[in-house]
Amino acid sequence: MEPRKIKIGSRGSPLALWQANWIKDQLESLHPEIPVEIVVIKTSGDKIQNVPLAKIGGKGLFVKEIEEAMLRKEVDFAVHSMKDMPIKFPFALCIAAVTKRENPFDALIARGNKKLDELPRGAKVGTGSLRRMSQLLHYRPDLSLVPLRGNLETRIKKLETEGLDAIILAAAGLIRMGWDDKITEMISPEILLPAMGQGAVGIEARKHDVDNQILLADMDDEDTHLALDAERAVVTQLEGGCNVPIGAFATIEKDQMTLKGLVASLDGKTLYKTELQGRKLDAKSMGKELGSTLLDMGGDKIMQEIHST
Repeated sequence: MEPRKIKIGSRGSPLALWQANWIKDQLESLHPEIPVEIVVIKTSGDKIQNVPLAKIGGKGLFVKEIEEAMLRKEVDFAVHSMKDMPIKFPFALCIAAVTKRENPFDALIARGNKKLDELPRGAKVGTGSLRRMSQLLHYRPDLSLVPLRGNLETRIKKLETEGLDAIILAAAGLIRMGWDDKITEMISPEILLPAMGQGAVGIEARKHDVDNQILLADMDDEDTHLALDAERAVVTQLEGGCNVPIGAFATIEKDQMTLKGLVASLDGKTLYKTELQGRKLDAKSMGKELGSTLLDMGGDKIMQEIHST
């Protein structure tokens, strides 16, 4: 019999490879008898850099080819930033483990180390996220927002090459790459509520590969996984994707969960926000309830307007 070997599918960006190697190191530490290999797979989202995600199919473009490789059994696992994962999975796949969450907030990198409130009127701020754009326009409608795509290093360089005053990125990626010294300000979730799953790394596997799922069991962080379940349930209830500005963020203290969610219009003029508290074990039902509340508050009209355009 051929000796067992684990193949991890990953995108080729520096951050994706950092995360894949981080998971590889943990697997090898827990199971030193099993060799682990990383297989780099180029995704459609990586190939198309000059068009906003919402116009070309959303964040699923970052995982499609990797999932197809898993279904063909060319790789065993895939490592993902959970904020990049679409709501729906292929039937045969699942998130088998979610590691402990890194800083979940958005970070500002600005010229002159300015804070968000110190940026001049009309300042050019780069971000590729509709969620960030709508909340920023709600907080500071005077800002000039510039679409931003590419990996972390590319986006940081564009601060200089495109004459931007500031850019906004997920803090977790900057911290993982050792670039947290570039952060001017960690933006409060009261201003920018994070995206579902932001800061969490998930490992996707085939549902029926029981042996492989057993390998991952010790890597799963229960509270992060439950928070993710709640946040994804909010977005599921709203039937949203990356073409809709939605924020969802859960925190857990002991057995209690606080779940916050929002949905906003693209221009930031209308924003509905609410929160819910309950038992962490009721994560999915809490997410569904909060999503329904947002729809009743007026989120349904926002969704209709966005989908119609």
